[in-house]
Amino acid sequence: MARILITSALPYINGIKHLGNLVGSMLPADVYARFMRARGHEVLSICATDEHGTPAEIAASRAGQDIVVYCAEQHERQKEAGDAFGLSFDHFGRSSSPYNHRLTQHFAARLKENGFIEEVEEEQIFSPADDRFLPDRYVEGTCPNCGFERARGDQCDNCGKLLDPTDLIEPYSALSGSKDLERRKTKHLHLLQTKLESEVRDWVDQHPDWPNLTKSIAYKWLDEGLRDRTITRDLSWGVPVPDLPGKVFYVWFDAPIAYIAATEEAVAGDYRKWWREDEGADDVRYVQFMGKDNVAFHTVSFPSTILGSREPWKKVDTLKSLNWLTWYGGKFSTSEGRGIFMDQALELLPADLWRWYLMANAPESDDTAFTLEGFQQTVNKDLADVLGNFVNRITKFAGSKFEGRVPEGGEPGEAEAALEEALRSGIARYTEHLEGMEFRKAFAELRGLWVLGNEYLQAQAPWAVFKNDKERAGVIVRTTLGLIPLYAALSAPVIPFTADKLAAVFGGDLGAWPGEGALLDGATPGAAFKAPSVLFKKIEDEDVADWAERFGAP
Repeated sequence: MARILITSALPYINGIKHLGNLVGSMLPADVYARFMRARGHEVLSICATDEHGTPAEIAASRAGQDIVVYCAEQHERQKEAGDAFGLSFDHFGRSSSPYNHRLTQHFAARLKENGFIEEVEEEQIFSPADDRFLPDRYVEGTCPNCGFERARGDQCDNCGKLLDPTDLIEPYSALSGSKDLERRKTKHLHLLQTKLESEVRDWVDQHPDWPNLTKSIAYKWLDEGLRDRTITRDLSWGVPVPDLPGKVFYVWFDAPIAYIAATEEAVAGDYRKWWREDEGADDVRYVQFMGKDNVAFHTVSFPSTILGSREPWKKVDTLKSLNWLTWYGGKFSTSEGRGIFMDQALELLPADLWRWYLMANAPESDDTAFTLEGFQQTVNKDLADVLGNFVNRITKFAGSKFEGRVPEGGEPGEAEAALEEALRSGIARYTEHLEGMEFRKAFAELRGLWVLGNEYLQAQAPWAVFKNDKERAGVIVRTTLGLIPLYAALSAPVIPFTADKLAAVFGGDLGAWPGEGALLDGATPGAAFKAPSVLFKKIEDEDVADWAERFGAP
């Protein structure tokens, strides 16, 4: 049994996340955690809301709420949405917790002691109209790299270039819109990443097995040369900076530290065995999940913090990065009512339908366009026509012909042996793909396992055999019913609510992950079973048309 630490990129606090956010980090992390638990490993799955920074202050101001109240309410909303989607985090914390305040200040102190933080006086944007300095996202303007006219002071959403507010062309205040901006001197802290560049590169070099997307982003940043970064901001909301009144740490400095802080909150005094290599974490396998826009911070910036502390903190072993899920090729947008968000999705259909579609079409090799038409086709073909139809047909037939009990008598034959062999090889491939976090391949394989059951049932036709050979029909029915608990165990990582329904056919819990033992003995002769209600309702064309109008499909 291995010890596996899993973290998902922290969802930002300002509102319920859309389907792209979900499949970019939280959902694949959950699928992997469920799979590893089923394999018998000790798993700790951690996430939290990312609550600091200018967007939180702006969102709270626009909502007419105090920032503390706003973040508390939004955290609960996100937690409820995650729970409803079946996200099985062992702890869903908050970056604003006292644990993260303490740890962030600890890391800053260690970095300063080791010569990797220095206090500098720098020019920053000051707005007389707002009577304050304007950090990063409080400043907008034209990107000097691509000419995008609505770039923010920390990053351009169009080209992805990281920026400072002073880089912007024709900047203006995001608060008041004033273009009457000045450059004034103020004190801040710099993280001297340039001093750590060779160590970060050496560390990245130690992970040749990382996904290509992860490696390409990490090396792009390293090859361009690391820059010393300002890690403080002029804000009231955040982790206070000792000895610099009115300053807080930059959200991208404190947010990754929240992985450790949330673990401390989750397991109290035992958190160090997951995070300190001198206290037991040397045998932990640490896996991170995130969208590609977060990769650089986790392969360069956060490692700089960890390495510069000169303390034996656990560093990530595998970073699974994903591309973007787009809305018909464009961006999801809350303000423009474009796209489907987690709470809206659950108003329409059960969580498992969304979970299946998103993971079966996970944006691993490239950006993937979500379309309602593609969603309809996938749900209807894979879930309703294959898995749902299989379970419905066999439980109804067996219930009527064998009085709701698993048939007894008769011995399996060549057809059953061939089915078991095909299942065993398919399960081996499926398991291998999940181990490697190759989700599209994995769930294509799982669908293939469901198809095997349908093909066996159709070819053996117990409804025809029953007329002349009830015993042989009983063997076919017993074999086919035995696939239901097998499918429950195999499907649980991706469609957990449906898996529970499948397990309940025989009144039991989910079984262990299939191993070397027999695969077709899941239905005990003579045992009672209960046919479930229809597992999946088909999505109709009328539904798609309604949703397209509601959510701004082109």
